[in-house]
Parts: sequence; C-alpha cells; structure tokens
Amino acid sequence: MSLALAARLARRELRGGLRGFRIFLACLALGVAAITAVGMVRSAVERGLSDQGAVLLGGDAQLEFTYRYANPEERAFMDRIATGVSEVVDFRSMAVVGEDRALTQVKSVDSAYPLLGTMVLDPAMPLDRALATENGLPGAVMDRVLVDRLGLEPGAEFALGTQRFRLGATIVTEPDSATGGFGLGPRTLVLTEDLVNSGLLAPGSLFETEYRLILPPGADLDALRDEAESTFRDSGLRWTDSRRATPGVARFVDRIGSFLVLVGLAGLAVGGVGVAAAVRAYLDGKTATIATLKTLGATGRLIFQIYLIQIAALTALGVAIGLAIGVSVPLLLAPLLTATLPLPVVFAISPAAMAEAAFYGAATAFLFTLWPLARSEKVRAAALYRGGDGPQVWPAPVHWVTLGLVGAALIGGAALFSGIPVLALWSAVGIAGALVLLLLAALGLRRAARALARTGLTRGRVALRSALAAIGGPRQEAVPVILSLGLGLSVLAAVGQIDANLRAAIDRDLPGVAPSYFFIDIQNDQIDGFLDRLADDPEVSRVDTAPMLRGVVTQINGQDARDVAGDHWVVRGDRGVTYAATPPDGTRITAGAWWEADYSGPPLLSFAQEEADEMGLKLGDRVTVNILGRDIEAEITSFRAVDFSTGGIGFVMLLNPGAVAGAPHTHIATVYSTEAAEAAILRDLAGAYPNLTAVRVRDAIDRVAEALRSLATATAWAAGATLITGFVVLIGAAAAGERARLYEAAVLKTLGATRGRILAGFALRAALTGAAAGIVAIAAGAVAGWGVMTFVMDSTYRFEPVSAIAIVLGGLLATLLAGLVFALRPLAARPAQVLRAQD
Repeated sequence: MSLALAARLARRELRGGLRGFRIFLACLALGVAAITAVGMVRSAVERGLSDQGAVLLGGDAQLEFTYRYANPEERAFMDRIATGVSEVVDFRSMAVVGEDRALTQVKSVDSAYPLLGTMVLDPAMPLDRALATENGLPGAVMDRVLVDRLGLEPGAEFALGTQRFRLGATIVTEPDSATGGFGLGPRTLVLTEDLVNSGLLAPGSLFETEYRLILPPGADLDALRDEAESTFRDSGLRWTDSRRATPGVARFVDRIGSFLVLVGLAGLAVGGVGVAAAVRAYLDGKTATIATLKTLGATGRLIFQIYLIQIAALTALGVAIGLAIGVSVPLLLAPLLTATLPLPVVFAISPAAMAEAAFYGAATAFLFTLWPLARSEKVRAAALYRGGDGPQVWPAPVHWVTLGLVGAALIGGAALFSGIPVLALWSAVGIAGALVLLLLAALGLRRAARALARTGLTRGRVALRSALAAIGGPRQEAVPVILSLGLGLSVLAAVGQIDANLRAAIDRDLPGVAPSYFFIDIQNDQIDGFLDRLADDPEVSRVDTAPMLRGVVTQINGQDARDVAGDHWVVRGDRGVTYAATPPDGTRITAGAWWEADYSGPPLLSFAQEEADEMGLKLGDRVTVNILGRDIEAEITSFRAVDFSTGGIGFVMLLNPGAVAGAPHTHIATVYSTEAAEAAILRDLAGAYPNLTAVRVRDAIDRVAEALRSLATATAWAAGATLITGFVVLIGAAAAGERARLYEAAVLKTLGATRGRILAGFALRAALTGAAAGIVAIAAGAVAGWGVMTFVMDSTYRFEPVSAIAIVLGGLLATLLAGLVFALRPLAARPAQVLRAQD
C-alpha cells in the first residue's frame, strides 16, 4: 500500500513538468550518449571485420609459416581440404631507383591471387596484366605514397634486390591489406616467380609465407583447425580463419574502445555530480511539500519512496535520451566514418552497446542520488518549516550498504565489460580519489573563504568580501562546481600529461639514443665486408651485430604456450631469436648463470627478465621454440635485463650456439652515425649488397609517433566530452544559485553598491572556484599521468607545465563565463521588486 501511494503521489508531482531536472537529464544523457556512441562504433568495426573476414584474410582460412615454405606433406593437406589455394610471401626490402632507395613491404603472390576480393589499380586494369612481363621486365604494383616518393610513373623501372621490375600500376585498394599488421614501409606487390634471381629469398632471409584457402561450403573450421594443429604440431604452423581474420586489429579496436568507455565513465562521474546537485536543489524546492506531507503523517520511508520513484522515472528518461543520441549520431555519420576508417565497418543498432551504456547510466544516477534522497528521509517537519533542512543528518545504515553495493556493481560492471579489469579498477580508484580530493578542496576553500572574510584583509574591499562570504556561506554552490568542473579538468589534465610525455619520449628522448639504421638479411658471407665498410668511417660511432633467426614459442614445460602465458605478446607470433657462446657486451644477468663458452650439451636458453616475470617463467622451466619447422626444447638457465626502449638490438630469447647449429640464418646490425653520413652509408652498403634491407629508425619512430598521436587525439575527444558534461554541471550550479544572487544583488544595491562592484564580486567568486578546481585537476592529472607512464607505458614521467597552465586557465575561463552569464539578470533587476517578493 505504501509503495502504491508513493507511486500515485510521485506521478502527481511530475505532472508539473521537468523544471529543475534539465541539468539532471542533460548530465545523464551526455554520459550515456558518449558511451553508447563508442560502443556503436566498436560494434560496427567488429561487425565489419566479421562480415568481411574472408575477404580481409584473402580466404576462408590461412596457414602461416616463418622463414620457410610449406613442405610437400603440408601442401598435400591443403590441397585435400581446400578447393583453392594461394601462396603469398611477405617480407621487407628496398625499392631502388637510381640513387634513391625506399623501404617497402613486399608481397609476392602466385597467379591465383586474390582468391577473394578485387585489387583496384590506377590506371584500371586486371592485376595479371599489371604484373605481366614486358620487354623482359616483370611487372609490379605499388602504393601511391611509394610511387610518389620515388618519382615513378607507369612503365618506369626500379629494382628489388638484383632484379629489375616495371611499374605496371598504382594500388588503390588491396583487399587483404588489414591482415598485414603494422608495416614500416608502403606495399609493393610482385609475382613470386619473378623474385627467383633477386637474391632476396635466400636461406635464412626474413620472410613469412601465407597460404590462403577456399574451403567447401559448410566446412567445419574448428575441426579443420584442430586437425591442422595436431597433424603439424611441431612444424610452427599458425592457423587463422575468417571468423577472426585480423586478430591484432580486432584486439586493438576492442582495447581502444574499452579505454574510451572508461574515459566515458569519468564523464558519467562528472555528470553524477551534477545529478546529485540537481536532486538536492529539487528537494530544496520541495521543502514545503515534504513538510506538509510529514505534518499529515507521512513517514520518512514514504517520502523517500516518492522521490526515489520520481528519480527512477527521470533516470529512465535521461538514459533513453542518451541512448537515442548515442545511436543516432553514429548512424547519421556512418557514411563519413565508413570513408574515414581504414577498416570495413557495418553500422547497425547494437543492443549490447546500448545495454552496457544503460547499465552505466542507471547505476551512476542511483549512486549519486541515493545520498541526498536518504538524507531527506530523516529531516523533521518543524526544521523544514523554519526555512532550512535542519541539522546535518546521516543516512540510515541500510542506505550505506546499498551505496556500497551499487558502487561495487558499477566498478564490477566496468571491469567485466571493458575486458581490461586492472585498468578499469585503477580508473575507478582514480575517479574516486579525484572526487575525494576535490571534495576536500571544496570544503577547504569554503573554510578558508569564511575565515578570510572575517579578517582585515577584506576591509574596504566590498567585491572581495562579498565573494569570500558567498563561497564560505551556508549555500553549497562551490561544492558541485569544484567537483564537476574539477573532475572534467582532471581527466583532460591526465590526457594532456600522458600525451605530452609520449611526444617528449618520441620527439626528444628516443632519437637521442636510437641507432640511425637497422640492417637485416645480412648473409654470412657479407657480414665481414659490411663491417669493413663501417670500421674506418669517422662518422660512425658504433656498430652492433647479432645472428638472427625467428621462431615461434609453441610449448612451455610441455603445455601449449598460450595456455600457460595467455595472450602475452611473446607467444602471439614469431619472435626474434639469437645465439651466443658468451654474454654479449652490455648484458646484465639478473638471475641464474651463463653457459660455458664451449658448452655442447642439450639446448639452453637465456630469457628476458621482464617478459619472464609477466609470463610466470622461472629458472629451470623448459621452453619449446619452433625454428624453421624444427622444435627446439631449451632449459632456462638465466634471465637478462633487456631494454627495448633504446631502439637497439634486443632479444627476448638467446640460445647457446649448439642449439641451432647448422640452421640457415642471417645477421642484423644497428649502425649509429651522424645524420649527415646516413645517405652515404645507405648508398654504399645497399649498392654493394642489394639484398640488404635498411630500416631508418627515425622513419620508424615517425610511424609510431603518428599512431600514438591518433590515439591521443581520440582520447582527447573523449576527455573533451567529459569536460562538456562538467561545463553543463557548472551552468546548472550557476543557474541554481541565480535566485540567491538576485537577492544578494538587490541588498547590495540598496546599501549603495555599484553594478561594477557587484559584478566584480560575482567574477571573483567564479574565479576562486575555477582556480581551486584547476589546481586540484593539475595534481590529479599529474598523479594519473605518472601512473600511466610508469606502470602502463613503462616509461619515465616528467611533469609538463604547459598543459597544466592551460588547464588552470580553462577552469578560470569556464567558471567566469558561466558566472557572468548568470549575473546579468541579478544586475538588471530592480531592488524594490526583488525585496518585496521576499516578504
């Protein structure tokens, strides 16, 4: 009966409209819309990858090998299960035109390529025509950026290794480009048979072969994968099928989407502050109603139920509005996003994304409204009739428990839905810590303002005294302003600190210590001549070399490596492997001992310490590495400190020489030289050894920097949405205090204050609260930036003052604008009208 009565009374009150709840709805809708939009885009990409999986992969399934071609048994297996097979070889090389050289990712194919999809060329022509041999020169097609860099035109000649080619056309669309991963060079596509005399695919060269398969309709992919992996378990074979054609891309999309959802949750937390402020202001406006109901015998529980039902109805409305915006915006922008994103996308309504956003919105709204609702339950009617809310009261224990459960559900949901629970938990801790810090700052500012208003400092300074008195007075206008704006600025400050530190590491720190070039595919009979060219060059300060093989970690202690190490990057694909009889220069052994220089027993392994810790490895564990189709099981006898951040040579796995005796391999080298000497070094070495591939480290750094800048831009946009929510809350707080400022301005005018002094007081008040929010945001952003750079990016952190100053100025400007906009009406009002209305 009590609940039915509460519902009836709640419905009657809501007939009066939504006045007082506009900020509530705006804050909730913005947060839900942001999370829904991110989820919609992520679902569209995932749906596109799934629907176009076979085209992106180049077949229904793919078998991949490292350093070698499929043997006759493996080819027979493919021919048995597939109706079509295409062989693709992928490697890096240098495209040469005269004295100009450029790094390129070469894809050599057979006549069956592409099994699915269409290669679009400019000028338009079939691929086989573009690759045809004319006047003794085989054809090739290239990405536009490489064509422009080398100044080529269709019909022009260039060289790959010792083989000359004719440019047949420029690549417009490559159907299976998404499976290539992150490449350091633009694409060149040729026929494999035309590389026979190039010297690029010699034994030990770094290349991968991919066999794309067209399977019969209704083929059981799981059964075929299990058969392939069990039959060729020791061959280093890797299976991929159209259900997850681009696992790296899918993983990146999922992680960045989850991260942006977490940023969106910070926006919802900002909106939660506005929600709490709006509920409190609404309940303050219902003082007479609550007092009357209590006088007529309504219990605190009934009052709580009435307003909880109202808040629940409005929450449903706010969530619905947010879902509608979050769904409609990506659908409306679908043509633009489809043309912009480098991946296939299929936009459609995503119930999963909507359900996740609705959960976040409802949980956040309930979490932030329960406190003011619970407090209203225990206030006496007499106190309400006196014009206040009576003494400060604490909610009942049951509400404390409910708050804890809702908070735990919200954090648990974020950890579950995001797929990155550790980051989700730390984000929750960070948001809660920032809110506590901001609350303490707001309370500290009120106390300090109250104390300063009573000192001689304000004597004769009407504007300063009125500003301090307003901040330190019983009204709590400063609290929601500092909480909401401060949290929004904290997110933006953290993004600014992380972005600035990443740019500093890329643009300043890494180029100072990185080598000029990485050279790969140096044959055994070329290494001496290679070193001789560099030995007498005064511009070369250092040369490091190492034998180079590549292998796949297949087992750890006899178990599947993926079952032991999970999704760790070391077991996701092939990894560089080297060997040494003695520890290389600069090696620091962190645990265990090195083998004897003349050791000739079973294979032994030295593993990188950090990666071993992440994978749970210990001394004595046995790791199986498949190299060129041969399984090598080695015992870990030592761990080493390996620093990959310098850009130099670094190997996770280092074997004793006897473990890979007789295995074909090449060498890699890093060359440290002055920038002025780089062109001459490349010209001499590439001219003497055309098969060499040189990776200019500065170019690689630029590619990484470009990717990181794109990530930072996406994060900044998400943080900007959080800041917009904070500004909405700020406007709501300013609007809620407009009536009080109206009365305040009337009194001050009656006492002789000019409009200028009143406006100065309002501006000072806004500036002080904005500065407080900005200062706390700098501290919170610095701590968050330090945490991400130290524990996530594994890099050094340096406080960046430029973005910090911009944050403070932004907080000041935002509060000043909102404060001054809502000061116009109080300044224009006539004192007599305002004061008569208070009688």
